[in-house]
Amino acid sequence: MRKMTSEKHLVRAEAEALCNQFVAGGAARFETDILLPAEVLLDLYGEDIRARAYVTSDPERGEMMLRPDFTVPVVQCHMAGDGLPASYTYLGEVFRKQDDNPQRSSEYMQVGYEVFGGADAAAADADVFANFSEQLKEYDLRAATGDIGILVDAVRGLNTTERRRGALLRHIWRPRRFRALLNRFSAGGTALREANIARVRANLADEAAPFTGLRTQSEINARIKALEEDAEQPPVSEGEVELLDDILSLKETVPNVLSALRDIAVDMPAISGAVTRLDRRSEALSKRGVDVDHLDFEASYGRTSMEYYDGFVFGFYAEARPDLPPVATGGRYDALTAVLGQGAGVPAVGGVMRPDLMLALKGAM
Repeated sequence: MRKMTSEKHLVRAEAEALCNQFVAGGAARFETDILLPAEVLLDLYGEDIRARAYVTSDPERGEMMLRPDFTVPVVQCHMAGDGLPASYTYLGEVFRKQDDNPQRSSEYMQVGYEVFGGADAAAADADVFANFSEQLKEYDLRAATGDIGILVDAVRGLNTTERRRGALLRHIWRPRRFRALLNRFSAGGTALREANIARVRANLADEAAPFTGLRTQSEINARIKALEEDAEQPPVSEGEVELLDDILSLKETVPNVLSALRDIAVDMPAISGAVTRLDRRSEALSKRGVDVDHLDFEASYGRTSMEYYDGFVFGFYAEARPDLPPVATGGRYDALTAVLGQGAGVPAVGGVMRPDLMLALKGAM
């Protein structure tokens, strides 16, 4: 017990030092409760969050959740304010179930830095990344970057129905489901779509089949009609599927990825704006002293673990310690501010770092 107390003291001291550096750079200190109303978090993340968060019930306040991260409360706080550009920093424990990685801590300290507003998104992205890079420079970490906005724009530009585009956009952060949908909407999925409709109709026609589930007959009929309407639509072209695959397979340095994306944009103009944003961010990072020529970029980065980010994403990893989670992660989440601001969104980018992992890499724990 004495050792645990000592380690927590060391982690908090390291967190305070990191937080103070952000304060010195102009960020306001932010504090929030540890126990948060579950309703907003469940609305935002869906029921999936129950598998990785600690949920309890209060007789007066209803369902509550131990803080899984700081993003939601800090966004709510900013959106309830005057709306002027601002930056915040914070520190505190967060709580995550680790059923798949029981060796990892379910309670740990986070230090964060968030920037809201400002007309120059590229400069804000560069500011956050450069600040993190500076604070982590002594740890010999590999920086990974990406941009979920490229894939989002590519999907929005597909020559298909709004319903299909919407389904793909909802599952961008679930790669397996995204791939299954893309296969279903492409030429190769025609037979599968027809088989699904036939199977549903056969089950409904079987009088001996039990009627289970919560859907009403009218809801089932509406679903069948939607499937039939979708089956009548032309498939997503093989060329567009190949272009999406080309984007998702990109994993190179930023300059090489930019070159490849410019070539793809010739056949998929919908990503031109995202390519321009990446180019501007690259210039802004270079101005902040980041070695962009050797900075890794992965087009698929963040799709499995950063579900509310919709643009620039990044992470810092200790390659000599593959057993450790990322030391820091972050990115842009403009859409989240619109959701929590009831439609009145603002540009926002930020990230968090783990002082306990930093101490472990120093050999201090």
